[in-house]
Amino acid sequence: MALLKVKFNQKKRVKLAQGLWLMNWFSVFAGILVFSMGLFLKIELRKRSEVMDNSESHFVPNSLILMGILSCAFNGFAGKICYDSLDPAKFAKWKPFLKPYLALCFFFNILIFFVALICFLMRGSLDSTLAQGLKNGMKFYRDTDTPGRCFMKKTIDMLQIEFKCCGNNGFKDWFEIQWISNRYLDFSSKEVKDRIKSNVDGRYLVDGVPFSCCNPSSPRPCIQYQVTNNSAHYSYDYQTEELNLWSRGCREALLHYYSSMMSSMGAVVLLVWLFEMSVMVGLRLLQTSLESISNPEDPECESEGWILENSLKDSLKSALESLKKIGKFNQVEADAEGAEGEEGGKTPAITTVS
Repeated sequence: MALLKVKFNQKKRVKLAQGLWLMNWFSVFAGILVFSMGLFLKIELRKRSEVMDNSESHFVPNSLILMGILSCAFNGFAGKICYDSLDPAKFAKWKPFLKPYLALCFFFNILIFFVALICFLMRGSLDSTLAQGLKNGMKFYRDTDTPGRCFMKKTIDMLQIEFKCCGNNGFKDWFEIQWISNRYLDFSSKEVKDRIKSNVDGRYLVDGVPFSCCNPSSPRPCIQYQVTNNSAHYSYDYQTEELNLWSRGCREALLHYYSSMMSSMGAVVLLVWLFEMSVMVGLRLLQTSLESISNPEDPECESEGWILENSLKDSLKSALESLKKIGKFNQVEADAEGAEGEEGGKTPAITTVS
């Protein structure tokens, strides 16, 4: 028994072809939207590539760009088929291509669904990428005179100001690295010498943060240095008072920003996938309804369209049997080649008659 069998007359076939033609062009615009989203995400990731450890995060935008291009190509081609199907003479030339095309559409829809899932599941990979990238970026914050790193201070400062964040996981991350360049340190000062000597690696560490960590909304002037020293500031308690620094780490801020963006894009791609599935089902019904016309010379006669010629269970069985036949055929060929090789290796016996 065929799956989702529907009866069609000429009027219904024409309406289906016209509706599919319109839906395919909507799908072309959806493909342009997916392509644009991928391009936008790629640009956003490029903007902050200095604080990302690797290029794995570009897998999502690259996939979206590819799916957008393929969607435009597939649906533009399907729109042409639907338009030509209104004329039986024009439709005849597409008949040999329809089954392979529908098979490609099936795999294409699987890819779209996979890309939609990737948009939701890339959070973990992005988290580790940002964590390591921000850690490295903070180490290079002081290297304003080093070629290739002189831009890092500006990048980190602009990042902390834009996303209202401080450090990798929090402002205390700045206490663990030397973020002040040696050119701005007075090495004749006893305080500087003592701080450098007290550190095993000979670094100048302070309980302070860059100016970009300051919250401009705080009524109190920013306490940027000696953050943990209560006696260094009037009416100040490090343990209880709300600091006028951004409390959220930049890793969390960027992760939330990109994850929200990818989740929204994933939802859009899922909607596109559902639309593409409906177009594929409609195209299959159109193909079968046109091919099952009993009298091609009478286009007004009724016909039947279906998704699968047999039930889902029977279709899966026949598919598995076809795969088994292919496997057996390859095995027979391999055995035949082996037998030929053995026969060729034998030397024929020569008999002499005296």
